[in-house]
Amino acid sequence: TWNAFYSLFVPLAVLLFGSQLSREERFQLLPVVLGLGLLSGFIGVLQLVGDPNGALYFYKITNNGSAVGFFANRNHQAVLLATLFPMLVVYSSAGVRSEEQLRIRSYIALAIGAFLIPLLLITGSRAGLILGVLGLISISIIYRKPKLLTPKKHKHQSFDPRFAIGALAALCLGALTLIMSRAEAIQRLVQRAQMEDDRWLMWKPISQMAWKYFPFGSGVGSFVEVYQIDEPYALLNATYLNHAHNDWLEIYMTMGLLGLLLLALGCFFYLKAVLNVLRPPLMEGRSYIFARLGAVMILFFALGSIGDYPLRTPSLVSVFVISALWLSASWEKSTNGAGNL
Repeated sequence: TWNAFYSLFVPLAVLLFGSQLSREERFQLLPVVLGLGLLSGFIGVLQLVGDPNGALYFYKITNNGSAVGFFANRNHQAVLLATLFPMLVVYSSAGVRSEEQLRIRSYIALAIGAFLIPLLLITGSRAGLILGVLGLISISIIYRKPKLLTPKKHKHQSFDPRFAIGALAALCLGALTLIMSRAEAIQRLVQRAQMEDDRWLMWKPISQMAWKYFPFGSGVGSFVEVYQIDEPYALLNATYLNHAHNDWLEIYMTMGLLGLLLLALGCFFYLKAVLNVLRPPLMEGRSYIFARLGAVMILFFALGSIGDYPLRTPSLVSVFVISALWLSASWEKSTNGAGNL
């Protein structure tokens, strides 16, 4: 429990420092997070072509032979890569001042987005693949055409070749990944498993344990030891279960009623902020674009927590806090920074 408490110092530090940043400085965090995410993806490629037990795997217990990047778990790598899609949309359009700048950023975003497709496929994460598809869908929700200070002088073209080039490149890279038999996520998603996934089998006994310790819970950080007390014989094996692989369920088990109330409170404020974003705003600008981005990223982390525990890693929970800071722009009054595109 003390270890769980100390682990909160990392997101707390990000929150305290991030809340002191100006709105413009918060926007500048985007390329930093993007760069770190791409670096993690590139390390994943090197891990695949290198030694499965080599120095590029930074943890003793990890998914050896998989593209995990900076993480020990391929699902965590995939969640981070999936969040890069909506971030690229904002990078390509927010704050753009000229047609030339828009064109350059658009081509950069399309190239990176096409490169992310095979990176997601080689992680072998089924949840990450689903989130990647949702990331592509979120483009239509987040994207807003920028108002340029130096608008295009010639007639607007009805067909933009950049999107066709990006889609074609993504399809080619995805097909190439499949041909090279590196699309582990696709293979694991479409193949008929001979036995059920263990994590599905675990959730029923965990939910029963949660009710056993309700309303106070078994205690934060107690999952490993408490689960072993009532672990079903059919699920016994040579390894131990470090988490429920469903953070919503684990919070219910370890924190009881208090955990459920905190989750409900967080969901309430999140939905209220999302309604502010979806409501036709009085002011259009980067604040609202970043607020949409923050809303989508938080949703991705929430969905990823259904089948794993991404927010228990220091780096991803820091990205989560940054997403919350971006979403907080939805509470700003229309008079703050009006017209700041």
